[in-house]
Amino acid sequence: MNYGNKEEIKKRVDELTQILNEANYNYYVLDNPTITDQEYDKYYRELLDIEKLYPEFSYDDSPTKRVGGEVVDKFNKVVHDKPMLSLANVFNEDEIRDFDAKIKKEGFNPEYVCEYKIDGLSVSLLYKEGKLVKGVTRGDGVTGEDITHNVKTIKVIPLKLKKPIDIEVRGEIFMNKKTLEKINIEREKEGLPLLQNVRNAAAGSIRQLDSKVTAKRELDNFIYYLPEPEKYNIKTHMDALNFMESLGFKVNPANKIVKDIDGIIKFIEGITEKRDKLPYEIDGVVIKVNDIFMQEELGYTAKYPKWATAYKFPALEVLTKLKDIIFTVGRTGRITPNAVLEPVIVMGSTIRRATLHNEDYVISKNLMIGDIVSIRKAGDVIPEVVEAKVMRRTGKEIPFKMINECPMCHEPIKKIEGQVDYYCVNPNCPKRNIESIIHFVSRDALNIEGLGDEIVEELYNLGFIKNIIDLFNLEDKKEQIMQFDGYGEKSLNKIIENIKKAKNISLERLLYGLGIKEIGTKTAKLLASTYKNMDALMNATIEDLESIKDIGSITADSIVKYFKVNKKLIEDLKNIGMNMDYLGKVKGTNENITNKRFVITGTISDMGRKEIKDILESFGGKVSETVSKNTDIVIVGNNPGSKYQDAMDLNITIWNEEKLHSILNDLQ
Repeated sequence: MNYGNKEEIKKRVDELTQILNEANYNYYVLDNPTITDQEYDKYYRELLDIEKLYPEFSYDDSPTKRVGGEVVDKFNKVVHDKPMLSLANVFNEDEIRDFDAKIKKEGFNPEYVCEYKIDGLSVSLLYKEGKLVKGVTRGDGVTGEDITHNVKTIKVIPLKLKKPIDIEVRGEIFMNKKTLEKINIEREKEGLPLLQNVRNAAAGSIRQLDSKVTAKRELDNFIYYLPEPEKYNIKTHMDALNFMESLGFKVNPANKIVKDIDGIIKFIEGITEKRDKLPYEIDGVVIKVNDIFMQEELGYTAKYPKWATAYKFPALEVLTKLKDIIFTVGRTGRITPNAVLEPVIVMGSTIRRATLHNEDYVISKNLMIGDIVSIRKAGDVIPEVVEAKVMRRTGKEIPFKMINECPMCHEPIKKIEGQVDYYCVNPNCPKRNIESIIHFVSRDALNIEGLGDEIVEELYNLGFIKNIIDLFNLEDKKEQIMQFDGYGEKSLNKIIENIKKAKNISLERLLYGLGIKEIGTKTAKLLASTYKNMDALMNATIEDLESIKDIGSITADSIVKYFKVNKKLIEDLKNIGMNMDYLGKVKGTNENITNKRFVITGTISDMGRKEIKDILESFGGKVSETVSKNTDIVIVGNNPGSKYQDAMDLNITIWNEEKLHSILNDLQ
């Protein structure tokens, strides 16, 4: 096909791009097709042909780039310019009215915007000069993952805006119910496991390394938040929604302004009745103060905006049969009873098991094997046995009886004084050892990629690893391991290389990985940064440990007892070259910082919060998220939240920016 000179080619590319972008917008966002499928395909193929013949006219924001094809090795971390906070939850009318009352107590009488709480995952979209440059997951609210390659495959997300502006918007990526049904029909034909619910399906789809997979999942998106409305002279949240829609984003048409608390209740009642008829899943209603000035005045708590909340629909309960109660053994030896249930779907997930926590829990619920029980998902996530339907009993039910021996090694179990749990105290219990090794290689400990739970258990059962020291000798057994199915040389070499790298992790990760009772990640870091090396910690007495802030008598006793019986393990770890030192950046002490507890609120000029935190910690300071009576200093920047007032109320020392920079300059 002859397109003439380069100028004419570019003109045709621009023309086709505009036709296809408008067609996509009308079809996917407005649900109002303006051209036929055949016309769309014709224009699409023409543009694709031109791009193949003239690669210089194949632009990043071309409609042809939505089919996927980009493959990444991993998801890179991205720090959000402004944290993506979660919302506080309310569960009934009284709590909604309390939310409204707290706002009125601050002297405001707001109108609200009610929005559907879509069951998907949050995303931040960044545009430069109107072109999409980055898509990032919420992550932990401070740091997310770069999913740009997958975001580009979602047809309702514009690659190019209707105005060439710099902007960040936030929204929800989700999967429609019919899309899930269609995918599962295909997966069933192919003999693949079915996707259980739209939330997990959307989350799994957006975290594919190969964007072609994501493109096939036909994900959808609603935009619901503009982080910096003042940049665009926007005064209300609804105006922000309308502004984002005018740029080409898909905004939920169900969003509605209500004048007062009664309007909120009426909105919730209305959507509760038609929830099941929606094409997508929702798990509640988001309520936001409409006026931007009021939002800024109300501010934030440590975790949530005070001007918004999420009403969560009551957890859906279903009935099923309690077929059996079985017992499992954890890494510490704790024995946990678990409900074996007739499979039942709760909130879109098939539930077969649920933890029953401990003997006291089962007795308090009056559970018997064979009972009809009600099941719900606590917080819409964890399956929970609510109660036994006693009136449904037939007389054939079997009373619950706590076991007296470990289900794995059959040694007697013991109940520790002052605790509700039973423990297997056999140090050679196979299940305890398997769970201990799994914990040792887990993400927050040595983070050995390639050693998942199933592989650890299989290598244990095959006799290749019986304890954590055996992990570091796997290279000597490589030829033997490769004789078993599923262990190729390439993958095994990768695991061995990752194990070698893990020898260099910092002391706090090793301490956490050892699985010492009462030692979580936070306490492990506190111990490592205080004692600096393993020998110093091992020589610490209970009195020494108790003198450390946040270390109580139970934790101190657990640490001393652990090292008393595990000296050989530590020596063995030293002998294989495991690092025993704290590798954190400890530069020294400073009377203004060392052993002081800090909270940071507001925006500090020229410095990010993480940078300040790292400096304070490098001189022995501790940074917390919430203000309490134990806080020593609150650092206050521009637009501080409620933490500033909390500090004033508790008469805590305040550092403004000038004071902070003065202290930090003296450290140079």
